[in-house]
Amino acid sequence: MDNRQLNKRLRVGLGRSRRALRNSTLALWAGSLIVGIGAGYGAIGIRLGIQYVQELFYGFPDERFHSKAMELDWWVILLAPAAGGLVVGLMVHFLLPNRRPQSFGAVIAATALRDGRIRLRDGLVNAGVNLVSLGAGASAGREGPVVHLGATIASEVSRVTGLNRSLTLSLAACGVASATAASFNAPMAGVFFALEVILGHYALHAFAPVVIAAVAGTILCRIHIGDFPAFFIPRYEIVTFFEFPAFVLLGVVSAAVAIVFMWSVFYGEDLVEKVTGRLKIPVWARPVIGGLLIGAIGIQFPQVLGVGYEATDEALRAAFGLDMLIVLLVLKTAAVSITLGCRFGGGIFSPALFVGAMAGGAFGLIAGMIFPDYAASHGLYALIGMGAVTAAVLGAPLTTTLIIFELTDDWRLAAALMVSVAVATLICSRFYGRSFFSRQMRRQGLDLVGGRERRLLRSRHVEEVMDRRFERLRADLSLATVQNAMRTAHYSDFIVVDEEGRLVGRLTFPELQEALLDIDEARDDGEEKAAEAAEARTAADIARKRVGYVALHEDLAHALNMLQTSGEPWLPVVDDRETRKVVGVLRQADVLLAYNRALLQARAEERGDEVPGR
Repeated sequence: MDNRQLNKRLRVGLGRSRRALRNSTLALWAGSLIVGIGAGYGAIGIRLGIQYVQELFYGFPDERFHSKAMELDWWVILLAPAAGGLVVGLMVHFLLPNRRPQSFGAVIAATALRDGRIRLRDGLVNAGVNLVSLGAGASAGREGPVVHLGATIASEVSRVTGLNRSLTLSLAACGVASATAASFNAPMAGVFFALEVILGHYALHAFAPVVIAAVAGTILCRIHIGDFPAFFIPRYEIVTFFEFPAFVLLGVVSAAVAIVFMWSVFYGEDLVEKVTGRLKIPVWARPVIGGLLIGAIGIQFPQVLGVGYEATDEALRAAFGLDMLIVLLVLKTAAVSITLGCRFGGGIFSPALFVGAMAGGAFGLIAGMIFPDYAASHGLYALIGMGAVTAAVLGAPLTTTLIIFELTDDWRLAAALMVSVAVATLICSRFYGRSFFSRQMRRQGLDLVGGRERRLLRSRHVEEVMDRRFERLRADLSLATVQNAMRTAHYSDFIVVDEEGRLVGRLTFPELQEALLDIDEARDDGEEKAAEAAEARTAADIARKRVGYVALHEDLAHALNMLQTSGEPWLPVVDDRETRKVVGVLRQADVLLAYNRALLQARAEERGDEVPGR
């Protein structure tokens, strides 16, 4: 065998091995371990990075933030967030393409619309922005940034190994699972959060790799950080089963708190955009102003600064009175609105835990005043309120419930917690939206409602299924020429374009027939001039001008909606909505065929089968 034949066989063998690697279960499991380790170290890196930045600004790296901050001079608390805001503003202005930090919402959008792909550079820059923000005292959570970095690592592993779409999405879930598990030292919560929010199903083929990644992240966290939960919670007891109506009512209150909290964050974003736009304040200066406002709040109430785990922990241990719980609930909501509105980095997970704990603790104290013999410690209500508010905000009731169970290691509270969580998520989804992230996506023009199959249509675009063969007529053609063209055409519908190929209208046989009848009627009535005028009309004169159309870059979900609204079997396709140059047609049958393939693809991926047509 000569060298040429040997090289050929090696290339064939390597090609087959690569194809097998792209689709095999073994490759997914190996990839999940790599992603789990990478995301775990990413979570540890962000956590330690926040402490390092915190030491630069405040002089101490301790996660017990507000008790140490009380010992500092007031001007340090005021100026440190503003100084951090200057660094963040410059990073956002010069390094981020859309000039806005990304968190968990970007991961949901990436998995729904871009097959889980996130650029490595964007992920790393966002991680830097987030850790500087939180280290400087911005009032937000670290879990969202950690999850974003985990998904970025998963995306990069998928890109390097050339994995297909199905495996890429599974690895994205692995990155999210590992990051979540490492953040809370809670592997079960990491697993079900990834399955519940990212994949949207609990198929067995995805379960094993997600578990591998979550366990890897948890082990790394316990090796490098320690084997202890995020909060130290005393053991609480439910006094009597007569408390369960109170847990139902707490679910209602938690839903209201969650709705007000989410509304406040979005209102803060809109208000900052409006005010800074009117005053022409540049993007880089907004975090500086926001930092001053946050610092001003923190001078008197440092509990609202940073991630806020220490204050949440104290609420769970029943360390705050009613006045303090209510004040911290209001001020934390305001501080988070300022933080995210002024374009600091950070997530929404920790703030939801904080707000829920304060609301639940206040509810428990009030319940104890009214029914002193039937109410448990308000620390228990703080714990249940924390779970209920967070579940409503995240739209992840199962994950939140598991997080609480893993933090408390007490399954006796299961019934009370599940009652409040169920009531809160039901009310919130009914009156406000499924989650903070779904609302956030809709505000950005991305409607992810409609199930995974619908999202698959949103991930495909018109140019992928359109037909570039179509009948066209120049707008200046005479009626006689149009009539001859229709006699020989394969289709009865024509697209009328100008000399540069831009859309003018749509011409079908009924429009031509009506124009010819006008000529005949004018001649029958002896009106020769009117007949000549009618005969001199062009294709543009008789074509329908008000016609729907779609653009190349638009997704198939939008195109299907346009087809259904117009009632037409097909629509013209233009290169973009400004030039309106016609490049093809999109038929409803082709879109429905793509939709059917999306359904089959989603079902096959959930079962772990080979995807049809791939």
